[in-house]
This record gives sequence, structure tokens and C-alpha cells, in this order.
Amino acid sequence: MTRTEASMDALRQVGDELADATVAALFARGEVGRFNSLMRYFSTVGAPLPDGLPDVAREYLEATSAPPAWVDWDEMEKARLFFIDNDVHVSTALSFASMPACYVVPPVAKLLSTTHGLKYPSRRMAETGQFTVYLMRPDAFEAGSRFIPAAQKVRLLHASIRHHLARENRWDTGALGVPICQEDMIGGQMFFSLLVLDSLHRLGIHMSTEGAEAYYYAWRVVGAMLGVDQEAVPTTLGQARRFLDLYMIRHMGPSEEGVVLTRQLIDLYEEVVPGRFFDPLVPALIRHLVGDTCADWLDVPRTAWDTVARTVPRLLGVLETIEDRSPLGAWALDRLGHLATVLELSSLTRGRVMHYAIPEELKADFGVPRAVPRTRRWTPPAPTDLP
Repeated sequence: MTRTEASMDALRQVGDELADATVAALFARGEVGRFNSLMRYFSTVGAPLPDGLPDVAREYLEATSAPPAWVDWDEMEKARLFFIDNDVHVSTALSFASMPACYVVPPVAKLLSTTHGLKYPSRRMAETGQFTVYLMRPDAFEAGSRFIPAAQKVRLLHASIRHHLARENRWDTGALGVPICQEDMIGGQMFFSLLVLDSLHRLGIHMSTEGAEAYYYAWRVVGAMLGVDQEAVPTTLGQARRFLDLYMIRHMGPSEEGVVLTRQLIDLYEEVVPGRFFDPLVPALIRHLVGDTCADWLDVPRTAWDTVARTVPRLLGVLETIEDRSPLGAWALDRLGHLATVLELSSLTRGRVMHYAIPEELKADFGVPRAVPRTRRWTPPAPTDLP
């Protein structure tokens, strides 16, 4: 698929027709409050839809209640095992690379700073972490799981943000495109998939080609369930590289909103990290993963720990050697990684389940085997030769 400025511009003018129509109808009929109240009791696959649910909401939930028919379940299982094998590394990449990458795209940073949730970065990080954990459970698409209802609600949340910004005339669609447009949704999919893989590579994590491709595939499935146009989304890592390179060249740069959001993110994780001694490691990891240019745009402070962060790949290399040579060591490190991820998520959620709801207004307060053998080591697709 050939990407051009014109084709990317076209994606900026498109939202999510199904979710947008559902949200517009709920607001027009004054049914948002009733919908949110009832949906708190609908959080698992297979549970009956609540009585009294607005008809338009019931139709939407029934239409989006299953994953795409084209899903390859063997590939999804590979992705799940890849995540289990690398969960703490994936969490690190999501926190210290994917989120700052969002902030280095000024239209996205402006959108995030406009919506209520980013006044509380712990909530957004908790929702992202919880969503990823739901996705990577073995029963993610089976009765009793929480992933599909979470995806359905997130899709409506995005549509509600588009609705509010348009209704309140708080967004320059001509200059910025539709809020949470198709280009930005695909860009976000790249941040949570390809950029995570890039970050793992930068950290020196030994990934197989099969595992990396499966992880990217899983996020293609997520994109489809969140309303991403499957005719426009890259289907291979090579295509993803070309899309992401063009997307970043078109949009990345400094912004006041990006600086504020990054400062909130750093403060958040400095609170999560016990004590004060390791606090400088947070900005050091961000700078290591996003590079000096982007880090300077985001006003990420330079610290004496910047050099320490560059030694992380060697440390992780030692740990991977232990994993490869010792089944007991591999088991212990996998359990330690899982525990670290759970503790991080628990700190962000304060032990609560995060509920996704349609905001009525944009208020300011708003024992597992390794995935695949460590063969055919993955290397990132080469940068695109763009003018």
C-alpha cells in the first residue's frame, strides 16, 4: 500500500461512523446517564445486556460483541505467550516510549490535554495497562473475560470526545482534522505495537521474528475492534514502518501541551518508584527510548542517570542468558516480571477496576511456556527513505 500526503490527509477527516452515530443518538435522546449507569453492570463477555438499555446502545453492543471473523487464533496465542515472556519489558516500553511518543505529536498532545482524563495521568496509564492485560489473557475472547466490553466502551469514549469537541467548538477540524481521526488511531496503534517492539530492541531484548510479528498482529485485532479502518491499516511490520515514519515526519514536534503531559508522566512514575534515589531513572529511561531530540522537545530533564540507562541492555542481556541456560531461572524471572507488572498496575489503579464511561461533558475533573524458541532474532524494519 503506497502512502501519500493526500491519502494521509484523507484519514484525518474520518472518525468512526458506527460509534459516532451511537453516541450522537444517546446524547440527542438524553440517554447517556442511563447508559453509563447500566453499563457498570456489564463488564464481562457472555453476560446478558442490562434491562432498560437504550435501543441504539443495544444495537451497537450486539454489532461489536465479537472479534473480526479473520482472526488467526494461533497467531493470537503466540502474541499472548510473547507478552507473558516480556510483560515487564512491554510495560516499560508502553510507559516510557509509547506515551511520550503520543506527546511529541502536537495534535495528539493538544487533544489529550483538552480531555478531562489527562489531568489525572495515573487514570490513563491504569486504563492502558489494564486494557493490555485484559487483551493478553488466555480467555480474552471467551465467556467471563473483560476485554471485549472494555474495547466496546473505549470505542464509545473516543466517539464521545469527538462529539463534545465538535459541539463545544473547541477543536479546529480544518487545521487539525477530526478529533481521534483514523490517521491518529492508526498512529496510536503503531505506538502501542511497532514502537513497543522498537523499544524492546533498543533495550537489548532478544525477540524472535515470530513473536514480534504475533504481537503486532494482536494490535491489528485491537485496532479493528476500536473502529480502525482495516482498508487503511498496515498489515505487516514493513508497512507499519513506512506508515509510522511518514506519520511522525508529518506531525512530530514540540508543544506546550507535550511538555506538560510529559512532566505529569514523570511525576507519576516518580511517585510509583519507591523512595527518591531511583527517581532520575524515570526521565533517563524516557530519554534513552525516545532519543535526545524528542526528549528535548518534551523538556525531559538530563540527569546523571542517563549513562546508567544506556547500560540497561547489558543488564538485561545477562538476565536473558540466565533464562536461556536455566529453566528454574527462566521461571523465576518470568514470575518476577509478572509480579512487577501487577504491582505497577495495582499502584496506578489503587487496586480498583477501571470503568470506561461516556463523559456527559469534558470536565476538568473528569506456569507458562516461552512463546517461541529464541531463534530468528527480530530486527526492526529499516527506516523509510522519505524526502
